[in-house]
Amino acid sequence: MQATHSEGGQRIVGWREWLALPELGIRRLQCKIDTGARNSALHALDLETFSRAGRRHVRFRLYPLHGDERTSIACSAAISDQRQIRSSNGQLERRYVIVTPMILGQVRQEIEITLADRGPMRFGMLLGRQSLIDGHWLIDPARAFVNNRPAVTTGNATQPRASTRGRG
Repeated sequence: MQATHSEGGQRIVGWREWLALPELGIRRLQCKIDTGARNSALHALDLETFSRAGRRHVRFRLYPLHGDERTSIACSAAISDQRQIRSSNGQLERRYVIVTPMILGQVRQEIEITLADRGPMRFGMLLGRQSLIDGHWLIDPARAFVNNRPAVTTGNATQPRASTRGRG
């Protein structure tokens, strides 16, 4: 069995892991750990802003199986901020920022996520270094899937709202 903690007690994470975003209805999502990225980024399409109780929100579609456009989940979240982010190709993009709980292994913590079209990228989510600071993580780039897939209980907040949508 692989160790999930270092001798110093830090939690170990591999270069890619499974995580959950339960308030978005995402029970499992593969992500790439990217210490070169300050911010976490989630592949989101069809972004649309709206107001709820006097606060700005964004609704979007997420494809949990990156590359599979048949299954999507409709998500919405309060907008925490809007920022200029430098993408992997060096271009500045204005992105919505949301704050939502993440479950990675046995740890649940609030993280900031920027919403972006990551279509051409291999992973639907990047977990940037800011999301790893509070969890006292040690990254082992030689390992993948160190932590078990998250066990997220079902309920209204965690039920995926999947829809099948074909793309000609």
